[in-house]
Amino acid sequence: MELYQFRHSAFCEKVRLVLAVKGLDYTVVEVSPGLGQLELFRLSGQRQVPVLVDGSEVIADSTAIALYLERHQPEPQLLPEAPAERARVLLVEDWADTALAAGCRLALVQAAATDAQLRSALLPDSTPGPLRQLVTSLPGGVLAGVGEALVSVIGVAERQQLQTNLEQLAVLVGDQPYLVGDRLSLADLAVVAQLGLLKFPTSSGVPLAGLGVGGIFDHPLLEPLFSWRDRIAAEAGRG
Repeated sequence: MELYQFRHSAFCEKVRLVLAVKGLDYTVVEVSPGLGQLELFRLSGQRQVPVLVDGSEVIADSTAIALYLERHQPEPQLLPEAPAERARVLLVEDWADTALAAGCRLALVQAAATDAQLRSALLPDSTPGPLRQLVTSLPGGVLAGVGEALVSVIGVAERQQLQTNLEQLAVLVGDQPYLVGDRLSLADLAVVAQLGLLKFPTSSGVPLAGLGVGGIFDHPLLEPLFSWRDRIAAEAGRG
């Protein structure tokens, strides 16, 4: 199997978590923005990652890939057999992929606009040195307006909603080991993948590991949530 990905995409991390849980071997194909996406379009009919190639099968979209892997490698199960529990898992996964993903992504972009170290670390490994240096050395004042503009994009209410949701998640995982039922599920993996945009885990590698969105990754009330995230990632084999 081959996984076409962007290294720092939360949706690609979700697929990597599923593959790790299933114990499946695969080769990573890092897609270069631009030209690489054109090549990906020829392969899959779209430019977005992740895309999984398994023999003659080409599957796009993280949820479609997860469901494909669940069918072809049923154990360990990530979707409960009981209809009600299965529905809850899929509902949480969809929330993670939509509302949570949007809040996390925009919060990260806002943070990167004013944090040169984070901005540089997020660049693809293939970024030419001169361009990387230019992006890193942009004065904070130049991008301050960008950060302020993104506040209006995210909105104070939206940022507060993200914070509230994260605090509620922290309470939830402090009370039970998994989001749905008594075993690891796709719901856990989907949420864990998005949380990686707010505080980059060890698996992100140098120099991203440990960086994150100020006011969130270092918020005392959210420590239990990121500890839970790290535990789930370790259980999945991505610690």
